[in-house]
Amino acid sequence: MKRQIWSSRLTYILTVAGATIGFGATWRFPYLVGEYGGGAYVAVFVLAMLFVGIPIILVENVIGRRAHTNCVDAFGGVLESKKPVARFWRVLGYMSALGAFGILAYYMVIGGWVLSYIVHIAQGILQALGLASGGFDVSVPLQKSQTIAFYEKHIQNAPWQISFFTFVFVAINWLILRKGVIDGIERSVKYLMPLLLLCLVLMVVRNLTLDGAMEGIRFYLVPDFSALSAELFLYVIGQVFFALSLGFGVMITLSSHLDNQEDLVKTSLFTGVINTLIAVLAGFMIFPSLFSANLAPDSGPSLVFKVLPVAFSYMHFGSIFAIMFFVLLLVAALTTSITIYQVIISILEENFHIPHNKAINYTLLGVFVLGNIPCALSSSAFVDVVFWGRSVFDTFDFLSGNVFFVLTALGASVFVGFVLREEALQELANGTKVPRWLLKGWLYYVRYGIPIIIVAIFIGGILDITPKKRAQEACGELSMQALNPLIIRDNKKDTNGNTISG
Repeated sequence: MKRQIWSSRLTYILTVAGATIGFGATWRFPYLVGEYGGGAYVAVFVLAMLFVGIPIILVENVIGRRAHTNCVDAFGGVLESKKPVARFWRVLGYMSALGAFGILAYYMVIGGWVLSYIVHIAQGILQALGLASGGFDVSVPLQKSQTIAFYEKHIQNAPWQISFFTFVFVAINWLILRKGVIDGIERSVKYLMPLLLLCLVLMVVRNLTLDGAMEGIRFYLVPDFSALSAELFLYVIGQVFFALSLGFGVMITLSSHLDNQEDLVKTSLFTGVINTLIAVLAGFMIFPSLFSANLAPDSGPSLVFKVLPVAFSYMHFGSIFAIMFFVLLLVAALTTSITIYQVIISILEENFHIPHNKAINYTLLGVFVLGNIPCALSSSAFVDVVFWGRSVFDTFDFLSGNVFFVLTALGASVFVGFVLREEALQELANGTKVPRWLLKGWLYYVRYGIPIIIVAIFIGGILDITPKKRAQEACGELSMQALNPLIIRDNKKDTNGNTISG
């Protein structure tokens, strides 16, 4: 069957933007900014996106479009010298699939959390009107202890409820994926991305008008260079990889549907710039509301779920804006998850010759049973299942984020720099007006510079230098000792000597 090609550059860029603008931009980026010096982290992130993120997007785009196939076979074929590529390189494609599986294992569960918040906040609106009970009422001022109690009851200690919401989120993905790359993924992204951007802009405009918003903007944009550290740089590089879905085979899979004359340099620049702008906008959405409510921005992975609802509760029409915010998170997660699923689906279809619908069913069911359910139960039935001191949820996050995606990105750079070499330059030159000397500079940078950076990230991850707070904390799997700092933080003084509430 002839491979489907994106209908236009715009639809491809929107799809790639959707693939990369997920929880990385709307959940992970803001809490890392809060932990690592505000504006200093943002400044380093922008530089890392330009000098690391975009060059590696080009690496994966070259590999994907050259082969026009799935991310396993993309590391194969025959070179221009008529010499076949050694089968060893296909291991990188299978590592991409394992990384994609690991991300989906816990990513979909976070989607279940978001759905739970949407349902309970909507129920809270009806409760305020006397039409329901048991909801999460954000229309009245809340304390952080109340939002933590809600999280523990409905997320941490409600594994089967979260499993149900995760199943609903998976089912939404299934409905889109069964229509194929163009009719399913491309068409849905055409509607979802404008919806995401509309919600984001409305939230930003609303939050910038809050009393005290400028304090949040100042924290967010004014760099405190004393906060710079080796740990910050490692976290920034890791965030760039996570945010751009590099090393999961996503870029390779999506670019395999590109026309041969598409300007890869231009599309890669657009991808990096759009992702950076969305991530930065997400900060404008979050930090003004936190500072307006006198909340500390350093609550780590729990920032969005345990702290932000407090800020919404002090706004006019807070319930409406809270639902809008979580809908935004869900849309962002959806545009990412459908493309990560497609990595595995395309391998089953093209490498193992499994029919399209069966490949979708096997992929989603396999991830749900082997990944989503164990992650959803990691704080209850599987609480005693530990790998290297990590919970099931934490293990999936660590292996996919700190091992598979790093090794795959390293291998992809070496593959382009030392195996494809001149062929990579020719592929990149198709459809672009960028001078050849600049393309050659990129190739040398990919061959020598990028591997050094990636090796540094990998060593940091394996030695566990970088993690300050594990993903387990994001799950809410905190002991009482771990919760004490959150309680103590409620009584901290701000720079003006005022008590920080919450």
